[in-house]
Amino acid sequence: MSKGRVLLAYSGGLDTSVILAWLIEQGYEVIAFMADVGQEEDFEAARAKALKVGAKKFFLEDLKEEFVTNLVYPAVQGNLIYEGVYLLGTSLARPVIARAMIAVAEREGCQFVSHGCTGKGNDQVRFELAFYGLKPDIKVIAPWRLPEFYERFAGRQALLEFAAKSGIPVAQTTSKPWSTDENLFHISYEAGILEDPDVTPPSDMWKLTKSIQDAPSTPEQIHLHFTAGVPSKLEVLGESATTVTDPVEIFFALNKLARKHGIGRIDIVENRFIGVKSRGCYESPGATILRKAHMDLEGLVLDRNVRALRDGFVTTELSKILYNGYWFSPEREFVQSCLAASQTNVNGKVRLALLKGNVIVEGRSSDTAALYDAAQSSMDELGGFQPTDTSGFIQIESIRLKKWGQAREKAGLTTEPKDVYMQQ
Repeated sequence: MSKGRVLLAYSGGLDTSVILAWLIEQGYEVIAFMADVGQEEDFEAARAKALKVGAKKFFLEDLKEEFVTNLVYPAVQGNLIYEGVYLLGTSLARPVIARAMIAVAEREGCQFVSHGCTGKGNDQVRFELAFYGLKPDIKVIAPWRLPEFYERFAGRQALLEFAAKSGIPVAQTTSKPWSTDENLFHISYEAGILEDPDVTPPSDMWKLTKSIQDAPSTPEQIHLHFTAGVPSKLEVLGESATTVTDPVEIFFALNKLARKHGIGRIDIVENRFIGVKSRGCYESPGATILRKAHMDLEGLVLDRNVRALRDGFVTTELSKILYNGYWFSPEREFVQSCLAASQTNVNGKVRLALLKGNVIVEGRSSDTAALYDAAQSSMDELGGFQPTDTSGFIQIESIRLKKWGQAREKAGLTTEPKDVYMQQ
C-alpha cells in the first residue's frame, strides 16, 4: 500500500536519483520536479532518467522570467548583498522554485515534498521555510536528515553502489572535487577541495567567466538605462552594437558581456544561517554590472536621507531575509514595500566600460530625476546659497561639540587621540 505521493525536487544527479529510488523503495509514489532557472542543463536527459528510475511523472517548469522579474530585479533595486560581498545568487532562486513546487504538489495531490539538501547547509532551511509559508499543512521528507538514510548512505561510494544495484544510470565523467549550483544569476562552488579555505581554486573550476588574463584588453562600452530602479534598456556600443529592452534578455545580454570580460568572480568564507562557516566561490557576472550601475545612478537621483534609510535598513534586512530563507514571511512583505517607495525616482542612464574584471563608470545622467545641481556644488561660481550662510550652519552643528569639549576640560581630560586611547 502506498504511503502517499511525493513531489521530489530532482536535479538529475546521483544524490536525487538515489533519493528518488529510495523513496519508491520506502513505499511512496514519486513525481519528479525540475525548475529551469537558466542553468545549463540537459532537461530531456534528466526527464528520461527520472522516469527510468521510477518516477510516475516528470514536471519541468520554466521559471526564468519569474526569477528575473520577481527576485533578481528587486535585489538590484535594493543593492542586496550578504556580508558585504555575496550577491545572493543561490538564495534568490529558492523562492521561485519552492512556489512552483507547491503549485505542482497541490495540482497533483501530493501530501509530501522532498529535496536532496544536506543537513549542514542553508538550502534545507530556505526550501522548507518557503514550503511551510506557502502551504502550512505540507509534509517534508528530508532524507539527508533521516538516520535510516544517512546511515545507509554514509558516503559517495555507498550511493554509487546503490545506483549500480538499482539500475540507476550514472554519468561516466571525471568527477570534479567540488559541488555546484547554477542558475542564470550565478554559479556556486563549494565542498571537496574547497573546504580548505587556503586552497586556491584551480583555474579550470571557473565555468562562466574568462580569467582576467584571457579577457579582452580593449574596453567595451555599454549604456544601461533604469526605470524605477529596474533596468529597462541596454545599449551595447562598438562593433557589436545592439539594443535590448526585454527584462530577461537584458539580463542574459549582461551575463554574456560580463563573462567575456572576466567580471563577477569572488572567493569567500561566509557565515551560514545554521551557525557554521563555509567557504564558497561564486560567479555572478551580469549581476555585478547591474549592482555597480544601479548604485552609481542612485548617487545622482536618490535623496540623501532616503538612501541612508534604505541602505541602513532595507538593504541589510532584505539581504538577511533572503539569505536565511524567510522570503514568504510578513517581514519580507513589509520591508519590500519600503523598497518600492525608495525607487520611484531612480530613472536614468549609466555609461559603463567593461575591462578585465572591472566595471568602470564613465558617466551618468537623468532627464527627469537628477538631484545634482552643478551651480550649487561648483567651486567656480556662486549658486543656490551664499557662502556666508554656511557660517550659521557650522555654528549650530558645533553647539554640542563645544559643550562636550568644555566638559572634558573641566574634568581635566585631553582630546588628544593618543590619550583617549590610553584611557580606554
